[in-house]
Amino acid sequence: MPFAIVTVPVMPMRAEPAHRSEIISQALFGECVETETVNAEGWIRVRLQADGYEGWVTNSHLETITPAIFNAPPTHIVTGWTGELTINRQPMHIPYGCLLKLGDPQWGNWQVTPVAGIAPWQPPVSPQAAWQDIAQQFLNTAYLWGGKSVFGIDCSGFTQSVYKILGISLLRDAYQQATQGTDVSLLQEAQPGDLAFFDNEAGRITHVGLLLNGHRIIHSAGKVRIDPIDHQGIVNADTGLRTHQLRLIKRFF
Repeated sequence: MPFAIVTVPVMPMRAEPAHRSEIISQALFGECVETETVNAEGWIRVRLQADGYEGWVTNSHLETITPAIFNAPPTHIVTGWTGELTINRQPMHIPYGCLLKLGDPQWGNWQVTPVAGIAPWQPPVSPQAAWQDIAQQFLNTAYLWGGKSVFGIDCSGFTQSVYKILGISLLRDAYQQATQGTDVSLLQEAQPGDLAFFDNEAGRITHVGLLLNGHRIIHSAGKVRIDPIDHQGIVNADTGLRTHQLRLIKRFF
């Protein structure tokens, strides 16, 4: 099964082939993967098409697809908090931001039919004009380690998800995203939509968020929230405590 597509609303990706293992990421309905290893218990090691991230998943969450579907571009997007479709005439609700390849709605043995909350998709002509409305859809979503949906999301999953809807590919983890884009020297020179990265005492990039302007940031910390930021880092709007140390800023559009 070299190519497959996710056929559950949110598929957990685990560090090891066991349900007790840490969830290191997720894949949403309609995301494609390359399969690498299959074990006797039905676990499959996969690599996500979108960002190359690897993890273990159960085979019941996937359907084999042709190379043509794997390589096809997304055609539709879930525009509401959830979208509704039928899969082999069975109803399913899938989360905001799922990008769907419906040029051919026959995914292996699965027939996919949109019902509600799903619309044709093309990357916005102006990411700068579109990104804030997309990001605000995630406001108050709970922080979830490895999460990538409006039902639970981590810091880099949040930035990656917003940029995905803009048609911009980011890597999965904050330290990986920090290697992409163009450097912005100072916070005063930042533009809305730039990514701000934060490090720990050891100097490792551990957090990322989207700058609303030179003094506010939207990010996932406890939940997706808006906090003040200055040249030193983020200050929690509720407690007044400094929570994250600013390391660098990157621009993508």
